[in-house]
Amino acid sequence: MHRLQRLRLDHAPALLKFERENRAYFAASISDRGDDYFTHFDARHRALLAEQDAGTCFFHLVVDDDGSVLGRVNLVDAADGSAELGYRIAERAAGQGLATASVREACALAVAEYGLTTLTAVTTLDNTGSRTVLARTGFTPTTPLQLDGRPGLRFVRDLRLGR
Repeated sequence: MHRLQRLRLDHAPALLKFERENRAYFAASISDRGDDYFTHFDARHRALLAEQDAGTCFFHLVVDDDGSVLGRVNLVDAADGSAELGYRIAERAAGQGLATASVREACALAVAEYGLTTLTAVTTLDNTGSRTVLARTGFTPTTPLQLDGRPGLRFVRDLRLGR
């Protein structure tokens, strides 16, 4: 059973392990975080917690019963009732509905806990899994864009409509 937990300082070791174990898997469909991310992970983790404390971002981990991290679901750049959704699920947990369930839970938190009314998200056209998760969770494609030189789409979800 998975749980969505708000990011905490003590999550750092499990989160770093998750990012290292899934680096190649993620890099196949989204931009690689780069070596600097891993070299300065602790400072980056503390910076994320500071952003969360300031109320500009809301970071979540999808945690398994044994404490291992199965994914991340983040709401970033929160302002004027809106934020951008980002998520990634471990390779070993992909294709099991975990992303869809976790995004749904994050959408509910966005309304109930963070007072948000709109979420946006972006993905590349060739990331079928991500586009499927966004469609299943009530996001609508709006505008084409380029992500790292690849064609993509921006999606939006009005959280006031429910779903």
